[in-house]
Amino acid sequence: MSNLNYVGTLMYLYLDEIEPGEGSDSSEFLIKASAHLLNQKGGRNWIPVIVKETGKDKYQVIGNSFVYAVAEEAGLERIWCIIADDSSETAEVVKVLAGEDIPKINLSKASRDDIRSGLEYLIEQPGSILKTVKLAVATNRIDEAPRQYWKTLDPIINLKCGITKGKKLDALKEIFYLTPQPMPDTIADAGILKTMSTADLKAMAKKRGIAGISKMKKDDLVEALSTPLK
Repeated sequence: MSNLNYVGTLMYLYLDEIEPGEGSDSSEFLIKASAHLLNQKGGRNWIPVIVKETGKDKYQVIGNSFVYAVAEEAGLERIWCIIADDSSETAEVVKVLAGEDIPKINLSKASRDDIRSGLEYLIEQPGSILKTVKLAVATNRIDEAPRQYWKTLDPIINLKCGITKGKKLDALKEIFYLTPQPMPDTIADAGILKTMSTADLKAMAKKRGIAGISKMKKDDLVEALSTPLK
């Protein structure tokens, strides 16, 4: 556990007291060239490394891993660090603020503006597999869909918004995730029913006591389930 007296403190720590954590994925060239510059210009890391305490005089990097890698390459004995707490929430925020991770969007609850900005980010990435997707169309159709019940992103394929199965759908997983609500036992909205899998439709039809389920195709199931009970 972190010593709460130190959380938020700027400290000048010995490098050999610090574990690198996940490390930096920056190129060897950038690390070496930056280390050379650091040694030339005074040898102080004016951007601190973010660490958590793991024991007495022991720490682990949770943010600004590139700065740590450069300091290590430069052979610095001590580096400036800010002590953070050891919670997973803090680690997540630190990585996002340090530009080492991408913030995620909960598609189950996201606003239309959040969906649009997330899709726009993905579409505009260099070499994006989603570059042919029409932003306005995809935004509207995803926003209007019953995404609060989705267990996976697969229903997006059926929205016919330019996002197809495979690499395009996988690209969405970079920033979108789901926290689905439990599916109600009875749904009569055909729009929602069409986004469900055939297996889920059959399970719902069975609970409704609908006969002939085994021979029904998806369209038949949607029609039967959307018909009001008499």
